[in-house]
Amino acid sequence: MKLQIIKPDSQVFSGDNITLVQLPGLDGLFEILENHAPMISALKAGRIKVIDNSKQVLFFTIGGGILEVLKNKVLVLAE
Repeated sequence: MKLQIIKPDSQVFSGDNITLVQLPGLDGLFEILENHAPMISALKAGRIKVIDNSKQVLFFTIGGGILEVLKNKVLVLAE
């Protein structure tokens, strides 16, 4: 799936071939996998964990934000 993490002043990350995204939801951590159902969710401050097809793990820190999942595309609008 495709992932974009965008802050107001810059694009933090953009990549394809992502297999898992773990996010800090308001009620705790949750994960998005390939072919996830469409959704929109608020995010709290915390860390985003990203795993790609080659098993590389990346972490990004956000101050909160909004998540949109639609047609194997994950968009994080972060603070």
